[in-house]
Amino acid sequence: MNGGAAIRIHASAISLALLLVSLWSGHAQAESCHIAPQHAGVTFPVERVDPAWVCRLQPIIEDFTTANKIGPVLTPLQESVYVYLLDRPPVAAALVNRLELGLYKAEQRGPGRYWGNDGEGTEGLVELVYLDPRHRLYYLEGSHHSTLLPHVTGKAVVLLSMAPVKDSAGHEAVETTLVSYTRLDNRILAGLVSLLRPLVGRTVSRKLMKGVDAVTQLGLEMRRHPDRVLFEAADPPPLPPEDVAFLTQALAAMPRAATIYEKGPASR
Repeated sequence: MNGGAAIRIHASAISLALLLVSLWSGHAQAESCHIAPQHAGVTFPVERVDPAWVCRLQPIIEDFTTANKIGPVLTPLQESVYVYLLDRPPVAAALVNRLELGLYKAEQRGPGRYWGNDGEGTEGLVELVYLDPRHRLYYLEGSHHSTLLPHVTGKAVVLLSMAPVKDSAGHEAVETTLVSYTRLDNRILAGLVSLLRPLVGRTVSRKLMKGVDAVTQLGLEMRRHPDRVLFEAADPPPLPPEDVAFLTQALAAMPRAATIYEKGPASR
């Protein structure tokens, strides 16, 4: 064997060894990461989440700036319609905007990845990490600017749990609970966490409630004025044909609501 061949074999052996060490280290790190299944009294199937994602989410959950719980909140929509809109943010945002229920904008930026703006100083990217028939887990990176808070950036983990129920009129509805963990990126602001936590907590809670309320109002509008909803969906520029087709079928089968929606205890 000549010297050049020996060098190439030696270099290949080193490269292979480095690759194996890298793979082993990544596996060992994933094995050491953990997210608790209980969050604010709600159980989530975190054991089914991709281990690589668990390692990304754990620091946010364990070293959060603020944690919030919203719900359970009753949304007056059949489960099939609720889930359809939940998993298609651009469709839900377009309807909320066109029906003048909010200023939301959303665009898809890849499979399970969306950009969103609430029209009131908050925007960012949302990535779907996990879903099953009863849960969603999201990872967010975003920014917020307001009079009370300077331009801040941060990351968040949002865990969503939902269940089909009956409202006080016996109609199908969905009960949703949200648990969120937010961590600021700004080092200076993070250092003032004890002072800022109440303000940040109230801001995050208000933003979450605003989103939940917009979906609730959309559900009410679908029950009260299905023709208007369908008109807005088809009005140029129309929503994609498959979304208009789904809404046409769903609105035709939707129970009509009274002018004033009476909230009452939900029954499972």
